[in-house]
Amino acid sequence: MSVELEVHDSQGLATEEMTLNMGPQHPSTHGVLRFIVKADGEVMRRAIPDIGYLHRSIEKIAEKVGWHGFMPYTDRVDYVAAMACNQGWAMAAERLADIEVPRRGEYCRVIAAELSRICSHLLGVGAMGMDLGAITPFTHAIREREMIMDLIEELCGARLTFNYMRIGGVAWDLPHGYVEKVSHYLDHFEPVIEEFNQLLGLNRIYVKRLADVATVDADMAIAWGLVGPNLRGSGVDFDVRRDIPYSVYEDFDFDVPVGSGEMGTTGDCWDRYIVRIREMDESMRILRQALAGIPEGPVIARVPRNFKPPVGDVHVKIEAPRGEQSWYVSSDGSEYPHRVHIRTGSFTAMGIIDRLSRGLMIADLVAVIASMDIVAPEVDR
Repeated sequence: MSVELEVHDSQGLATEEMTLNMGPQHPSTHGVLRFIVKADGEVMRRAIPDIGYLHRSIEKIAEKVGWHGFMPYTDRVDYVAAMACNQGWAMAAERLADIEVPRRGEYCRVIAAELSRICSHLLGVGAMGMDLGAITPFTHAIREREMIMDLIEELCGARLTFNYMRIGGVAWDLPHGYVEKVSHYLDHFEPVIEEFNQLLGLNRIYVKRLADVATVDADMAIAWGLVGPNLRGSGVDFDVRRDIPYSVYEDFDFDVPVGSGEMGTTGDCWDRYIVRIREMDESMRILRQALAGIPEGPVIARVPRNFKPPVGDVHVKIEAPRGEQSWYVSSDGSEYPHRVHIRTGSFTAMGIIDRLSRGLMIADLVAVIASMDIVAPEVDR
């Protein structure tokens, strides 16, 4: 802590502006993140993100390990929702080489991605409650997440870094009886998520901590490049799965939840919370349709081991749990990518926190970080 300068309040009393370090190891920053907080007492003047503590040169690694070899590394782009990262990389390579994924393989991808989305949102809303002092709801969220992780482990053998997808499709077909197991779990989970929201989201203290805090209107959200639930929480009706369709999402009927200011102002912390709750409901709708309509056939196309896509570049977008994830990939015709760049939702969300923090209490910074659902590996690549 350091004393920066002397300021005067409205009564002319002299106070001192302090500089506080929040992180990089802090229990409520959801990873190795640091904020330089300039505060007058409990009121923040600024909260400046200081990123880079988890930088791993992952984009450069892609240029050294080859097209197939980079797939396990994509899990580390967002280790809370690795399936989406697998899919983004696979789609970029497939588009470069004009590879068509079998329809059953696409359905397997959607099932895996939507299960992963629910896992990610459960951790996000559960940790959000715990950050604000509600311990019990977190245990409920983790219990349900563990059940889904059991299903994903049966699918691909891993519980965090999945490495399930491949260029051309997926590594393995659904196990025997898997459709029935997932359907049975969805029957269990549907009433549980409503019970969870009653326990946490409608709690009077929780609402007071989030409503009208760090409001981002639609124009501001677009100007700052927010994506996913953070963008939709501000009332912007945009979802890559529906508006720039990929995979087989065009086959499914689902709604796009947006914030509406139910508890305060549209675009506040509570709206960002409720959008994630309702997105889990929509993921269940997609999963039920995918499980009921999955076609027969192979799950992966024939792709040469020595994969060399033609010269060119592509820009692929997917709707990851933290919003639009963009993959720019350039090929020079060799067995190694020429250039890879990944744009993620957490990175864009970090930029607006300094702007939102001004005038808030220090305790509100915890609510803002949690409502943005930031994870460190998506920020430092």
